[in-house]
Amino acid sequence: MLLWQLPQKHKDSIRHPALRYREEEISYQEAADLIEGYARLFQDKGLEPGERVAIISFNCPDFILSYLGCLRAGGIAVPLNFMLTLPEIAYILKDAGCSFIVIHQQLYKKLNLDPSFPLLSGLKGVVLLGEESRARARSLPSARPVEAREEDICAFLYTSGTTGLPKGAMLSHKNFLANVKALHEVSQFGPDNDFLSVLPMFHSFAWTTSVLLPIYLGSTITIKESFQPKEILDILTYRGITVFCGVPAMFTVLVRLGDLREFKALKFAISGGAPLDPRVGQAFEEKFRVPLVEGYGLTEASPVVCLNPLYGKRKPGSVGFPLPGIEVRIVDEKGQEVPLEEVGELIIKGPNVMAGYYNRPEETAETLRDGWLYTGDLARKDEEGYIYIVDRKKDLIITGGFNVYPREVEEALMAHPAVAEAAVIGVGDPLRGEEIKAYIILRSGQQVSCQELREFLRGRLAPYKIPRYFAFVEDLPRSTTGKVLKRVLKEQEGR
Repeated sequence: MLLWQLPQKHKDSIRHPALRYREEEISYQEAADLIEGYARLFQDKGLEPGERVAIISFNCPDFILSYLGCLRAGGIAVPLNFMLTLPEIAYILKDAGCSFIVIHQQLYKKLNLDPSFPLLSGLKGVVLLGEESRARARSLPSARPVEAREEDICAFLYTSGTTGLPKGAMLSHKNFLANVKALHEVSQFGPDNDFLSVLPMFHSFAWTTSVLLPIYLGSTITIKESFQPKEILDILTYRGITVFCGVPAMFTVLVRLGDLREFKALKFAISGGAPLDPRVGQAFEEKFRVPLVEGYGLTEASPVVCLNPLYGKRKPGSVGFPLPGIEVRIVDEKGQEVPLEEVGELIIKGPNVMAGYYNRPEETAETLRDGWLYTGDLARKDEEGYIYIVDRKKDLIITGGFNVYPREVEEALMAHPAVAEAAVIGVGDPLRGEEIKAYIILRSGQQVSCQELREFLRGRLAPYKIPRYFAFVEDLPRSTTGKVLKRVLKEQEGR
């Protein structure tokens, strides 16, 4: 099966709408027809199989419909972060060799684009998402047949990791479908579910868990453009949402809101995209009486790799077990598996693993070795098989010959009642190689000195793990999914 065919499985169902957005509902029948219409629109504009189509839009039904329509026409979708600047967009368009761009008309106006702009002048076509494109897609006949296989690449998902320019992870229909089927196997979700889709759809976590999985199931997707905490609280309370996938920052905000609500319909909240503070997980479950399940993944793996049991024992701080069909090893620098509870690099193998990075043979060879995806994440496994992500390999700090995992220091700092959030990096030091610096966000109304924090850490960390420098800040640089961008902090330090 191919991704664009998923809505066709359920097009005769009238019990559950496919998409809900504002006051609009779109049935599976209408979604399947609109996907065909968008595909024909692309074909009429000259899209050839294998050509790349950039998609720039906030969350809305036409993001999904045009994306799947692109695949139906044989194109390769290149979804972009709609908050990128024009130079950043231009870089990806050139790197991916995009022939077309799909952009929401509101973003087109916001970016002050016009047809003569150099960004657009080399493209074969531009599609503005909105009422006009929807009406045009609805009026067109079915798309012409295109030969396609599950193994064909269907998307370039751009990821920069912790350093370097963005690179396109090449993912196939099979990669996404394998991940969706594995998620279905461990969740046992069915068509009676209503998924809240508020994570940005250009992100792999959102696309797989909040778009493809519910479409595969024949469930409903309730679409929101952005995370507005009080609005999301109302939606979770009154709209019958059963599954909510979010990032830790979202759950932190919901916990801190004063309102105490009962989510009568919500069965599970699933956290990914960044480490979840165990205190937030516990507070969320106590406040809303809903399980908050942490998982782990990366774009190169379509993206979900591990998930705590939805119906069994969950361990705070753990990301659970690998999904069915995914092999996981934790290895040392020589690629040898390390003993239980020892830290090593997490590597994975499975049908969800990308084909490689587009036009990046050296980086592909470094990341994919002997059939294994080297994630760059440091992890350990306990005696029951639960996986714990310790840190990013590239974030490892080596001070005076000792290895320091920033996440361990961050968790110790956040145990202090005055600390709301902490981010730890290494800064250059001529004697020790690196010293540890902690960026601290304090809780509202709280104060604490550097010396008080050092005293607090002395009973919790070895002396060489205690930060030498502290910076108290109001916010931290973040990605669109709330992950702290440590590379930005390092750049600010002159590294």
